[in-house]
Amino acid sequence: MTSLLDTSVATSRNSSSAAGTNASTNHDLGLLVLRLALGFLLVGHGTQKLFGWFGGGGIEGTGQFFQMSGYPAANTMALVAGLTETLGGLGLALGLLTPLAGAAVFGTMLNAMAVNSAGGFFMLDQDGGMELDILVAAGAAALALAGPGRFAADRFLPVLRTHRAAYGIAALVLGAVTAGVVLLVRN
Repeated sequence: MTSLLDTSVATSRNSSSAAGTNASTNHDLGLLVLRLALGFLLVGHGTQKLFGWFGGGGIEGTGQFFQMSGYPAANTMALVAGLTETLGGLGLALGLLTPLAGAAVFGTMLNAMAVNSAGGFFMLDQDGGMELDILVAAGAAALALAGPGRFAADRFLPVLRTHRAAYGIAALVLGAVTAGVVLLVRN
């Protein structure tokens, strides 16, 4: 015979399990929204640099900006920035190689912060500013650390199926070191 206490405990366990599933699904949906918004924003910026889409300067126009900003081999740097933003953005949007995609975007945004810091913090008028760069870098770092969630291509990759914070930390260190090297060659 089942007692009232046994029934109450069983009901509590089932409710707790359902609440945990909802919280997990909500978490994964939140990560998906962040990945899609950040990823496609970056794809847009990258294709501006690569192809001149969406009013961008293409390699030539972006290269001129990089030259004025003190980067050597300006067209090559424009190509690297465009590819990093486009491929890193696609990686984030798809949840594919998320720690590396996040690190690539993070490193690119560190360089953008260095260039845009002369315009101050806020993006006022046409002087630049680095508030958007900081927001994008923080979002990319958060995704590299938290992982892409369940609704991601990484779930099909054996090594990344179960995200580990160590992957994100290592990738972000790599992104920061690479950004530092690029900044060192800037005049």
